Amino acid sequence: MGRFDGRTVMITGAGTGFGAELAVKAAEEGAARVVVHYRSSKAGAEATAQRVADAGAEAVLVQGDISLWDDIKRMVAEAGEVDVLVNNVGDMASEQNSWDELTEATIDHVLGVDIKGTMLMVHEFGSAMKARGRGAIVNIGSTVIVRGSPRAPIYAAGKYGLLGITKSYAKALAPEVRVNTFAPGFMATEAVLTRPDFQRGRGEQITRDTPMGRIPPPEDLTGAALFLATDDANHITGSYMICDGGYSMLGA
Repeated sequence: MGRFDGRTVMITGAGTGFGAELAVKAAEEGAARVVVHYRSSKAGAEATAQRVADAGAEAVLVQGDISLWDDIKRMVAEAGEVDVLVNNVGDMASEQNSWDELTEATIDHVLGVDIKGTMLMVHEFGSAMKARGRGAIVNIGSTVIVRGSPRAPIYAAGKYGLLGITKSYAKALAPEVRVNTFAPGFMATEAVLTRPDFQRGRGEQITRDTPMGRIPPPEDLTGAALFLATDDANHITGSYMICDGGYSMLGA
């Protein structure tokens, strides 16, 4: 028996990275349908859908820009009945290498995706879940909420906004729908490993200062993230769960 037997799980940004691994893990956990969302990485989404199918679930591709309310409304209709939504899409301002490189365009884009987009996804899909009498939503945050980000303060601001979204909708949608935030630390994804600061030794510093002694690949964190959407977490809502190997614990 899998933790999602017979259920439909939707993962946003499932064409690459952590989103792709979350979609595959949901299928391995017994999901009947996995909705694979993407904005522009169609080839990646199709590859994820194939992996989902190989794991035994029906894969449904849905395209849309989460910063556009009309796109989200369309996706609600296309996705059908969704039992679990994982809001994985986020913008970490990866093109910004230092706090003093901030631009107004970066502010508008990061907040448009991380706060506006996530809030509208929770609002629309959560409303549909509440009307059906069941559902669970997991917002993918980051430990920058507790650490801050001297590289990109706007990224920390965007992720911090998820806490307000999570707590507010956890109350608004209760008791039918649970809403939580999962906060991973650094993961060994291409977007992280190719950053200039990682090329200059940041990765070695993070590994050294992490009690668990490594920067894990994204697939190592999928089980913990999806836990918040399972029946095992049926009394957890409005919470924030850190999964970073103890890195944020240092100095606390």
